[in-house]
Amino acid sequence: MKIRNYHKSDKESVISLWKEVFNPKKYHNTPEIVINMKTKHNDDLFFVAEQDNKIIGTVISGYDGHRGWIYSLAVHPKFRRIGIGTSLVEKVLSKLEKLGCLKVNLQINSDNDVIDFYKKNGFLIEDRVSMGKKLY
Repeated sequence: MKIRNYHKSDKESVISLWKEVFNPKKYHNTPEIVINMKTKHNDDLFFVAEQDNKIIGTVISGYDGHRGWIYSLAVHPKFRRIGIGTSLVEKVLSKLEKLGCLKVNLQINSDNDVIDFYKKNGFLIEDRVSMGKKLY
């Protein structure tokens, strides 16, 4: 397994993975929109995990000069619990640290069962209220 930057040629494979991993009722935007918007920025914060030339995991992250964020971490169900998610998180944290990021945040849907995964990777539940507003 190797982790590398996302390439435009990965788009259909990533969309397919996300449709299998993420609940479509929870989408704020379609996978196509998310990918198109992220790749416009060319910030090298979109990674894929690949094995035998197949995309088996992804993570999108962001950095605004103040905080880093982890978005859309996905690992194919057949490849879970073998360290791929942790490797993707470590890749993002390393990249953000090199950019000078001091703190990384993430949000999880309240019905998502990955809280223990993130705790194992050093994340803590903070006393915050998450708010959002859809712009489209």
